[in-house]
Amino acid sequence: MSQRNAQRSAQNHSFLGFVHRRRRGAEMFLLILALAVGIGAYAAVGLGVEGTIPPDMIGYGGWLVLLIVTCHVVVRLVAPYADPVLLPVVAALNGLGLAVIHRLDLAYEDAGRRAGFAQQQLIWMTLGVLLFIATLVLLRDHRVLQRFTYTTGLAAIALLLLPMLPGIGRTVNGARIWIHVGPFSFQPGEVAKVLLVIAFAGYLVLHRDALALAGRRVLFLDLPRGRDLGPILVMWLLSLAILVFQKDLGSSLLFFGIFLVMLYVATERPGWLVVGGALFFVGAFLGYQLFAHVQTRVNIWLDPMRYYDDSPGSGQIVESMFGMAWGGLIGRGFGNGSPERIPYAESDFIIGAIGEELGLTAVMAVILCYGLLVERGLRAALVCRDPFGKLIAVGLATVLALQVFVVIGGVTKLIPLTGLTTPFLSYGGSSLVANWVIIALLLRISDQARRPVPDLSGQGELGDDDNEATQVVKLP
Repeated sequence: MSQRNAQRSAQNHSFLGFVHRRRRGAEMFLLILALAVGIGAYAAVGLGVEGTIPPDMIGYGGWLVLLIVTCHVVVRLVAPYADPVLLPVVAALNGLGLAVIHRLDLAYEDAGRRAGFAQQQLIWMTLGVLLFIATLVLLRDHRVLQRFTYTTGLAAIALLLLPMLPGIGRTVNGARIWIHVGPFSFQPGEVAKVLLVIAFAGYLVLHRDALALAGRRVLFLDLPRGRDLGPILVMWLLSLAILVFQKDLGSSLLFFGIFLVMLYVATERPGWLVVGGALFFVGAFLGYQLFAHVQTRVNIWLDPMRYYDDSPGSGQIVESMFGMAWGGLIGRGFGNGSPERIPYAESDFIIGAIGEELGLTAVMAVILCYGLLVERGLRAALVCRDPFGKLIAVGLATVLALQVFVVIGGVTKLIPLTGLTTPFLSYGGSSLVANWVIIALLLRISDQARRPVPDLSGQGELGDDDNEATQVVKLP
């Protein structure tokens, strides 16, 4: 009976489009295309702005190739069945981001402003790749993380509280989300989001049965029981505390959204979405009524031209909208725009800089790449065999999805501006390093999920042979 169950499980994986191939060759081919995007964009910046290929082209291109090929070799050795699309998409986004930041550096130098962001970003990318490799090499089984459910939760809360401490906490652009230690600055919330996903996944695996119990039925919808509202209320209050004390609207939305999505996936109860949505609207209303910085963000969103001279946030939106309108469908090309007019174009508003010089087509391509990242993360969750891994994959994919939505939504004036960074594109070491770790975790989970099901009859593994071809599993 156990052998038949194993065979049936293998057939179900095949039915879902899951094949037992390592696909490292396909990953290498896609990585070549991704490197062509990053290095080609860097060369295009030099040609468009200065009329010549950048003098450090060989050193820059060689270092980028070394980083990405090293990642590929490590994945091939320690996670051979991992998803073949995640790493190439990340390499393309990171390479494009470096090129655009270099373009802004050249414009900043001409204007006599602070520059050198691209070089610093490449250093942060190197650190992110090192942590990516360390995560894959040291974490051979993601299920080990379930032992640290409450430890990671407490560590995440401690990290979120660090910016409030006197001496090391700093307020930058109105938000107190930074810590400074000597010459180094860091956003602990970027690490906290990864730890919170692990803590949420471990907690929901242990308590999902109780949380899934139905309470009062209202209009064909089963609402959760009142005694089970404690976790979501705690997360709601934590999100409000971040909004009140740190004045960070983006992180507040991100943390509450992650927990709500993971709670719904764990319990499969739409009632939690109703309760969470109601709490969100209550929190949004209270935030607007009580806090001036929330009112400012909403007012700028409704009429940015009115506050153009009074608020940096309004200036960002207006200049970005003008720039993207100038770029049109296919853009004006590197060097034929003025993206440096957008305040903080290298970080918060890099999408505006891309839209101005590369056009709507490039913006749509970037959004499509993010859609691929989220889809592959959800695919890993779909085929993962353990509930803890499923929830981690869903949570990490949700992190990327929500962050991209609130950032690009704010830049395009779809929603109020929040102040988060665009993953892998924007300048910012904290975000870049944390996102590389997220990709490593997704690759580890997908490697475990895509591995062949062990053959309990003692004849090897079902669905895998020495030539990496897929075998058809036939049920007796």
